[in-house]
Amino acid sequence: MRIACLPRRALLALLPVLASLASPAWALYKVVGPDGRVTYTDRPPSDRPAKALKAGGASQPTDGLPFELQQLVTRFPVTLFTGANCTPCDAGRQLLQARGVPFTEKTVNTSDDIRRFRDEEGSSQLPTLRIGQKRLTGLQQSEWTAYLDAAGYPAHIVLPPGYQAPAASPLVPLDVQPKAEPEAATPSPTQPQAPAGNAPAGFRF
Repeated sequence: MRIACLPRRALLALLPVLASLASPAWALYKVVGPDGRVTYTDRPPSDRPAKALKAGGASQPTDGLPFELQQLVTRFPVTLFTGANCTPCDAGRQLLQARGVPFTEKTVNTSDDIRRFRDEEGSSQLPTLRIGQKRLTGLQQSEWTAYLDAAGYPAHIVLPPGYQAPAASPLVPLDVQPKAEPEAATPSPTQPQAPAGNAPAGFRF
């Protein structure tokens, strides 16, 4: 059910959602001038491209987006955490893409990814969706839709033609992950092998 169809009391009940989504940091924009000079501002320039920055200086995928979407991505950045061979993760990704929501995808596949995911998100379930500061664990399409509506994301695609979403990247960059130890040629018969396509140990899809 769309928010526009909800009774007035239900709409008022969703107002606190926006407060829970909001980031404590103000928006910052990185602007590169014609001479290559870099400046930072709290307002996006109207005459040149800019990158919205979140706390810590990480870029959000705002290049080439309409002004309204730039504001939403800055205030309520969307991050999708996924795993390999995860059917609900694929469905969650398709939901965001069908709606035209700009998002960052982080894969949780290696042991380092898993440790950081548990430390930072306090969860062992994929997919997990973050909208601003709000964490949604597991794929519940109605819940995801309601929070995207509350954040103000358009119900239909308004992305410019040719928009390219950033490629998915590991939660822990590969260049900082330790090299894996060589595996034994023959696994021990006392160690059961997980069937292909299963979630990492301790994870649920």
